[in-house]
Amino acid sequence: MKREECELVQKEENKHTSSSFRYPTLGFISLPLNRSYHNIQKPLDVPEDQRYSFCDGVHKCRVYSTNKPHTLTSLTKPCTEIAIHLRGYNYSSGVWQFEGYGYVPAGTSGVCIMQVFGATSPHASTLMLRVYNGTLMYYRSTVLIDEIYDKWFRVNVVHDADASKVKVYIDGYLKLEADGRGGTSHAFKCGVYALEGDSFCMELRWRGIKVLKKRD
Repeated sequence: MKREECELVQKEENKHTSSSFRYPTLGFISLPLNRSYHNIQKPLDVPEDQRYSFCDGVHKCRVYSTNKPHTLTSLTKPCTEIAIHLRGYNYSSGVWQFEGYGYVPAGTSGVCIMQVFGATSPHASTLMLRVYNGTLMYYRSTVLIDEIYDKWFRVNVVHDADASKVKVYIDGYLKLEADGRGGTSHAFKCGVYALEGDSFCMELRWRGIKVLKKRD
């Protein structure tokens, strides 16, 4: 190996042994994941292929602020989300993890891009990752990344349902540890879910989505 290559390898090793860098999937088992484990929640008056596509390994979700909710009885804003809640992936116990690579196009704002659904009333979710004007946030209380537009980033969300704790890693770095919000049933969702201050068009891309569970 050339000297320059050795130096690059050493720099990468040094970076990954930083006190804040982690391998969050260590100790977890990657579970099967295909279309039979999730469905697409999208505006009820629009065909799925106008709001969601899966091509070359990339999930593309889009919604407009003027769209309808995903059900007739829903009181929420419009969404196009991959809801991973079928075939036993709607869970009530254990330590579960979501992993995926997200991409937020510039202009998308006022939107939830990933959530751990399910909580104790009056809450509906245990965790939300939101984007406001290019800033990635935990709800509206904690900034995780200042500039998130137009680049791929890796997301790992760990939910300990038994201890009611959540952790968020971005590109391998621990960005958040927080208490959960209770609840007896949870599921991972990712995509675009309009919130207050939403932009007219909201779009998100996901690739490499995985669901993992901690080894017993």
